[in-house]
Amino acid sequence: MRTATRLLVLAAVLQLGGCALFEMPEWAVRDKAAVPAPAPAELPPIVSDEFTLIAGSDVVGELQVIRARYEDTFVDIARAYDLGFDELVQANPDVDPWLPGAGTPVVLPTRFILPDAPREGIVLNIGTKRIFYFPKPAAGETARVVTHPVGIGREGWATPIGTTKVVSKVKDPVWTVPASIRREHAEAGDPLPAKVPAGPDNPLGAYALRLGFPSYLIHGTNKPSGIGMRVSHGCVQLFPEDIESLFSQVPVGTTVRIVNQPQLLGWQDGNLYLEAHPALEDDRRNLKSALDKQLARALQKRKAPGAAGPAGSLDAGLVAATVQEGRGFPVRLIEVAADARTLAARARPTVNVVTFPAGSDAAGQEAAMPPLDAANR
Repeated sequence: MRTATRLLVLAAVLQLGGCALFEMPEWAVRDKAAVPAPAPAELPPIVSDEFTLIAGSDVVGELQVIRARYEDTFVDIARAYDLGFDELVQANPDVDPWLPGAGTPVVLPTRFILPDAPREGIVLNIGTKRIFYFPKPAAGETARVVTHPVGIGREGWATPIGTTKVVSKVKDPVWTVPASIRREHAEAGDPLPAKVPAGPDNPLGAYALRLGFPSYLIHGTNKPSGIGMRVSHGCVQLFPEDIESLFSQVPVGTTVRIVNQPQLLGWQDGNLYLEAHPALEDDRRNLKSALDKQLARALQKRKAPGAAGPAGSLDAGLVAATVQEGRGFPVRLIEVAADARTLAARARPTVNVVTFPAGSDAAGQEAAMPPLDAANR
């Protein structure tokens, strides 16, 4: 019996027999439960590269989810939402990054725990492949943070850790190729000149911030598909639009702190959050022991006189699962605790703003996609 017909029969019986003595038939309960909930409206994307800083909060942003379209790849999605390739891979372990498939939900990890470092100048966390810039607020202004994904030094060419400064800013930089890189390319049958002029073939892109560490820069790139991965010879790369924006904001003399923090803890609204990323391949530290100490310090800090204590106890099993999964977005550890899967299912349903070249087949495929609902997130 079809649902509509059954409901009409049910209404007639209620009118004849009175609802007080009527027992709901099994098929009516079953059909009612089978009716899907209305799909939530897809909302505009949040601004995911700049956030207001709130006193007492270490967490910024909001988790989002989009539906992939026919031609989308994680490279396309990363560029559209200012995310790194590895960030998307970690947040979506069951999705093919090169062929997600039309209608596939893709979690956007646009919620971040700020690095454990002074909130001033530039803080580069190579453990999450993300840069944070804390502009000095003018009188009467609210403090804010600007953040972008970055490409960092690959294994064997690690980006250095430590504190330095921006010593100069260069537009249309000329790349003086280090001898070690020229040798590497020559051995691979791809010789490089001693200098590469500004232009589309220059891997430094159109803007560069020179650091106090000799030969290291924060710069653009002519290969933006590598942002969010270990792709460089030690320098820090940003999307062309991100380095242009950062270049215009960062003054010479700005402090730059480079840290390696793949596991981040932070408080927000009385709850403790953990953001866990896989460690870099050459990171030999005992991260479990380090996290145990971080957790103890974080909880002790909230027990100090005058501090607001957490609402419940720490879920140790959730801590272990969050580290093991390494999905790279904040997970709540205290009541009401919520694991990564639960938080992903509750993420903000967001409009897919990935663009395609004119004449692409994607537009036709998009029209046939089903609505995003709780069941397929």
